[in-house]
Amino acid sequence: MAEVVIVDSADAAGDLVAAHIAAKVAERADYTLGVATGSTPLPVYQALARQREAGVDFSRLTAFALDEYVGLDEAHPESYHSVIDREVTVPLGLDPARVHVPDGTEATVATAGDRYEAALEAHGGVDLQLLGIGSDGHVGFNEQGSSLASLTRIKTLTQRTREDNARFFDSLDQVPTHCVTQGIGTILRAGHLVLLAFGEGKADAVAKAVEGPVSASMPASCIQLHRHVTVVVDEAAASRLERSDYYRWVYDNKPAWQGL
Repeated sequence: MAEVVIVDSADAAGDLVAAHIAAKVAERADYTLGVATGSTPLPVYQALARQREAGVDFSRLTAFALDEYVGLDEAHPESYHSVIDREVTVPLGLDPARVHVPDGTEATVATAGDRYEAALEAHGGVDLQLLGIGSDGHVGFNEQGSSLASLTRIKTLTQRTREDNARFFDSLDQVPTHCVTQGIGTILRAGHLVLLAFGEGKADAVAKAVEGPVSASMPASCIQLHRHVTVVVDEAAASRLERSDYYRWVYDNKPAWQGL
C-alpha cells in the first residue's frame, strides 16, 4: 500500500519532499526527476530552490515533464515548456538540454507520444515522479477512463479540466482541447511516485485513490499498483481517509534510514 504522510501545510510538504530529493542528488548527481505542473508541486520547487541557495548542486539533474498542451507555442507563458523553465529549470540552475517536455506542435503531434516514450527509454527512466491529483482523480492528463496500461499519447481534455485550467488563461476559449501526456503505464515505470494534494477540494479524490478500488474511473488509484509510493497531504486533503490514524502511526515510527 502507499505510504501516506500527513503534514500541517503545503509548505511543510514542499520542505519534506525537497529534502528527500536533495539527499538523493547528493548521493547521485545525475538523478532523474519527473516534474509536474499546476499549483500543487510549487512548494516542492520553491523548497528545492532554497536547497540550491544552501549549496546543493542540481546542474546534473535530468527532468522529464508529465505533459504538454497541443497547439500552444513553446514561448507561450502557459505552455508547459515555459512553466517548467520558469518554475524548475531556471530556479534550480538546470541545464536546459537535460529538461524534457513532450512536443505539442500540431504539425508533428501524431508521433509525439512515441518520441517521448523513446526518449524516456533511452535515458533509462525516471527515479522519482512528482504527481498531483485532479478533483475528479485524474493524474497527469489521464482523464477518467484512461487505460491503466496507457503510454504517452494524445488525449482530449474534459470540459471540467479545461475549466479548472482556465484560471491560467484570459478565457476558457484560450485553453487547448488536446494534450500530450505520459500514460498511466508510463508513470508506473518510475522508481518512486510522490503524489501531493492540498485542500478540502482534493479530499474525496485522495481517499478514493488511496483506499478505494483500483479503477480506470479513478486514474490516480493506479498508485496502488506501484511498489514505492508516498502520498503527502495536508490535514484538509487527508480529512476523508478512513485509516489516517494508522498512517500517522506508521510514519511516526518509521526508521530514519528508510527516508521518504
